[in-house]
Amino acid sequence: MAIVQLVEDDPVIRGALVRALTDVGHVVRPFGTAMAGLRAVTADPPDLVILDLGLPDLDGADALRMLRGVSDVPVIVATARTGEPDMIRLLEAGADDYITKPFTSKALSARITAVLRRSRTSRFPDRIDVGPLSIDPSRRAATLDGAQLELTRREYDLLMYLAVRVGRVVTRQEIVTEVWRQPYSGTEQTLDVHISWLRRKLGETAAKPRLLRTVRGVGLMLVDPT
Repeated sequence: MAIVQLVEDDPVIRGALVRALTDVGHVVRPFGTAMAGLRAVTADPPDLVILDLGLPDLDGADALRMLRGVSDVPVIVATARTGEPDMIRLLEAGADDYITKPFTSKALSARITAVLRRSRTSRFPDRIDVGPLSIDPSRRAATLDGAQLELTRREYDLLMYLAVRVGRVVTRQEIVTEVWRQPYSGTEQTLDVHISWLRRKLGETAAKPRLLRTVRGVGLMLVDPT
């Protein structure tokens, strides 16, 4: 059972989803506008948000970016958009998963279960230290040699994924699948760019690594230089 916040402006669809998700044991909090949903997330955070993109007061993609500014709650986007560029932009903006309309309540319930399972199995300790690097998961913040690192959401997610697996080689495909939550094909260049940005913020280069090591032909790993 989970507390699910549903942001959907169509009253017929909203009512049907409330009934279907309640029937499988979830507590559903329905809202008809983006701003009402955003206020509810900050006032009383749910376990998961289902966010429709076609909202009357604010574009759903903008609402997603605003939500990500105040909360890390898992988000499933419900959309009629089917183009791959649209899906990539939504995932980059912070969606944990998406489902395209029309969809069945059974399909949505399965996605909720999968997203919650990923979220609940990725709980982190209060603090992670890797040599001069310190990460505070509760604040999604990191410092290097005591100085705050200014990381984007994707850079932080990549760093955290490697930090909880310190000393272990993580394949590029695993990073894309588990951090980007996208198919590996076609995302290699995006991954390279983010790795390069992260290295720069860690004060190192591929030629002179300190924390982030490339294992040629395999992947990456974070190491404790001390």
